[in-house]
Amino acid sequence: MENPKTVQLALGSNLGDRMENLQNAIQQIHEQVGWITAVSKVYETPAWGFEGAAFLNACIEVETRKTPWQLLVLLLEIEKEQGRKRTENASYQNRPIDIDILFVDKEIIQEKDLQIPHPGIPGRRFVLQPLNDIAPSLQHPELNRKVSELLNFCDDASEITVFDEELKIPSKKYIFNTCNYIAVEGNIGAGKTSFSTMVSEDFNAKLILERFKDNPFLPKFYENQERYAFPLEMSFLADRYQQLSDDLAQYDLFKDFVISDYDVFKSLIFAKITLHEDEYLLYHKLFHLMYKELVKPELYIYLYQNTERLLENIKKRGRDYEQNIQPDYLININKSYLNFIKSQRNMKVQVIDISGLDFVNRRADYLWLLDQIDDAVKKSV
Repeated sequence: MENPKTVQLALGSNLGDRMENLQNAIQQIHEQVGWITAVSKVYETPAWGFEGAAFLNACIEVETRKTPWQLLVLLLEIEKEQGRKRTENASYQNRPIDIDILFVDKEIIQEKDLQIPHPGIPGRRFVLQPLNDIAPSLQHPELNRKVSELLNFCDDASEITVFDEELKIPSKKYIFNTCNYIAVEGNIGAGKTSFSTMVSEDFNAKLILERFKDNPFLPKFYENQERYAFPLEMSFLADRYQQLSDDLAQYDLFKDFVISDYDVFKSLIFAKITLHEDEYLLYHKLFHLMYKELVKPELYIYLYQNTERLLENIKKRGRDYEQNIQPDYLININKSYLNFIKSQRNMKVQVIDISGLDFVNRRADYLWLLDQIDDAVKKSV
């Protein structure tokens, strides 16, 4: 999964309802590319490089996990959906929408079909003026000049006037982030870590990730469950208790809430499956001694994924010790989680079927998932 990048885009339109074209493009970028964090004023300028109707131009700033090449493909598709027809023979032409990638963080790409930073930036006032609205201090990684400096030294004398309408930024308002502590759970390979990480990055949350990678009993357990089930479950319980006790006790002034990719109750769920009855009875007593001391999540999200998709995800992420996990084991885990969820009376729980979704690579799926969680919280308020 890519880390979020800051991207500046230039938008232009000179056919049809120009403002509507720009606003529709912004909405599609929100739905397919990433969070729009800034929008410039709208400027009207004459056609540049050819005879045509006047353009409305604007720049936006976007936070996205797409690579530059993925971004290019998506933007071309958005242009196509809005009626733009590109021709091989004409560099400049009338168009309902034009979307150009200006900057992607400090990256420099010089390929035939993709140049970043956009080579036309320094000489085009209709780009620099709106870009200066949203990122005046942004430094060109090749020219080593700020956008504000490039605007001051730009030789383009084309007429440019502020348009009397403004573009709107699509809303990023959700109420689930008013919860102090959210736990995201799911079966092995459901995507709980990816989702928790994305939410923490997008909504300024403190992230708690389970430290399973450091557990020395985990690879041994998958090789010999009979022998290593009890020490594995005990070590997980001790580590989860210590981690949650420490992390939830340390309030972070710079974060809005806490999100974790597990809840400590998973210890009891897995122990019920892996331990013999006498071992489980002992484990059960120890667990509840610890459990009563821990802060409970205000919102418990369970990402349900079908077994076939779980196995695909497990294979794809390539952890050697997981490759021999059997379908029956995953089915039992799902059943145990759902039985636990049914028994909860004092916890706000949301079960979401994500079978068939790819919220890491398809932003529309990610937004749908956020909406499902938000709707559930609103209904319970």
